[in-house]
Amino acid sequence: MRVLARVEDALLNQRGHLFPWSPVCLAIGIGLYFGLRFEPGPSLYLGVSVMALLAMWAGWRMHEAWAPLAIGGALIAAGFLLAGARAHMVAEPVLQWRFYGPVEGRVVALDRSASGALRVTLDQVRIGDVPPDQTPRRVRLSLHGDHVTPVPGQRIMTTAHLSPPQGPVEPGGFDFRRHVWFQGLGAVGYSRVPVLTVAPPRAEGVRIAGWRMAISRHVQSILPGDVGGFAAAVTTGDRSGMSRATLEGLRASNLAHLLAISGLHMGLLTGFVFLACRIALSAIPPVALRLPVRKVAAMCALAAATFYLLMSGGNVATERAFVMVGVMFCAVLIDRRAISLRAVAVAALIVLVLRPETLLSPGFQMSFAATTALVAVFGAFRELRLTEAPRWVKAAGGLVASSAVAGLATAPIGAAHFNGVSHYGLLANILSVPVMGTVVVPAAVAAAILAPLGFEAVGIQVMGLGLGWILTVSDWVSGLDGARGFVSSPPGYVLPVLALGALWVVLWRGSARWLGAVPALGVFLLWNQASRPEVLIADTGGLVGVMTEQGRALSKEKGGGFIASVWLENDGDGAVQAQAARRWPDDGGLVRRIALGETELVHVTGKRAAKTLTGCTDGQIVVSPVPLHLTGGCAVFGPEELRRSGSLALKGGQLVSSADIGGNRLWSPVAPRDAKIQ
Repeated sequence: MRVLARVEDALLNQRGHLFPWSPVCLAIGIGLYFGLRFEPGPSLYLGVSVMALLAMWAGWRMHEAWAPLAIGGALIAAGFLLAGARAHMVAEPVLQWRFYGPVEGRVVALDRSASGALRVTLDQVRIGDVPPDQTPRRVRLSLHGDHVTPVPGQRIMTTAHLSPPQGPVEPGGFDFRRHVWFQGLGAVGYSRVPVLTVAPPRAEGVRIAGWRMAISRHVQSILPGDVGGFAAAVTTGDRSGMSRATLEGLRASNLAHLLAISGLHMGLLTGFVFLACRIALSAIPPVALRLPVRKVAAMCALAAATFYLLMSGGNVATERAFVMVGVMFCAVLIDRRAISLRAVAVAALIVLVLRPETLLSPGFQMSFAATTALVAVFGAFRELRLTEAPRWVKAAGGLVASSAVAGLATAPIGAAHFNGVSHYGLLANILSVPVMGTVVVPAAVAAAILAPLGFEAVGIQVMGLGLGWILTVSDWVSGLDGARGFVSSPPGYVLPVLALGALWVVLWRGSARWLGAVPALGVFLLWNQASRPEVLIADTGGLVGVMTEQGRALSKEKGGGFIASVWLENDGDGAVQAQAARRWPDDGGLVRRIALGETELVHVTGKRAAKTLTGCTDGQIVVSPVPLHLTGGCAVFGPEELRRSGSLALKGGQLVSSADIGGNRLWSPVAPRDAKIQ
């Protein structure tokens, strides 16, 4: 009883500080839904709904100390139900086989693939003789070769290779199928032949996308090269004008976040508009005396944020940033503190209710980690009431502190998702972020104001100066010795435990908050001791990777480049595929062999190799991208077996598959049928 009394006192002491836990509970429920290995049925949804109602009733009837626990349980159940409802609401047909033939559709988005190829997203799709009820709502094509760049609204046709979205390249890895399920993409592919225009651009449904691309082309005509591509990216979200080398330099220097139109850009833009409007209105005495200048400035900033949301393409990161600044300025309109943990919690609740799937995205995790850490740290500074210092010292200290806090908060998340650490990222951000806020953003606003008069080039040129400086910093920092380090992927429990521990430290009131540091720091030890699979097998059978003393050895020097790069990144290995292939111990013949203790792994690299292999022995594992007809007692993983299992991993003597870990979910395709050729 004494323990219960202490718990009750602790809960009572949290009164007035429990609301920020609401999105945490909702996120736990969402995470439980996505963590299942099976798709919930009606009976489970009914049971969770009943539990949510009972928890709400209990919260209303219970003692005020214990009621928050019941309400938290109801929110967890609500998160589970929200995620399930969202997954079913966005359900669209997914192509269930490989296809080669005519593809026609309307261009709704343009971007570039990781290899730099122009990529188009099509809706209103027609695919050969595929029935309409089996035709995906959207498909995405990479266009290889020389093409005239399509424009949004244009209806195009080409001959393309299409396939269902790819599953994880290794068991437990990033599930691309789940990611595109919520985007409505039912097929991806590529084309190597010219694109034909079926119908000219039409504005219906894509008017804003057309305006965006027109603005992007205009900006790049004034600022050529990577500077123009950078300017187009931060104003319209169009990154197609940037070279791959520049993008890699920004990533290595930890400045890639300046490309994404997210919290930083939206905050700088709306902050500048709010401050400029407030100063301008306050300088007019009749206006300042008759109008609530602060609220008028907040409304102007909200209008600017809405315009920026539309012009930037309205992707998930921008929508999230818009919600966050919207909550902040709405707080100003109702005379509440604009920047507080409560405001961050409201923004997180709105984002999770609208798009529960964003919980799994690195953008959501890094954005709210940085915002929560900044609000908590600067709130603590405010409570400490540190000695007054000169304004320039406070400004410089605030810049360094904010960059350090945001960097520390997001570094583990970035390392877990992208397997990289920028050792000089703090330096690059200190040299670049102030330029973005004091030069680039004001110049962009000036260009928008001057555009109706035809003088927007003045603002765009000034933007170019600031962005040129940022690219110079990126080139310098990324070229420093040891600028980028590599880390291996953590086990799946690391980020959830780290997040819950850190949130306990931030949100709990009292000395017990420091208990959250134990799991938050402990998972780093577990991460450091985690091992990677000894063997990885691609779902195509075209590539095998075996861990050796020198690192992962790959069975092929070319082919399966994307899969190879992901495997090596997840290993925390900075090598490229050709280097990793030289680690393979045999002579590089058509049939690659490597010893795994008492077992031998044999990789048949293609049709020519398959003709040379007719038999096998017990204790061998044979992997092939083409059908084999072998005599002997070996374990064979050919195309049919890999279609059913997905990618494979051998770890600790146990063979696991992507199908085993991913389970049977809405976004998990059935085994593909034979390819159709039209």
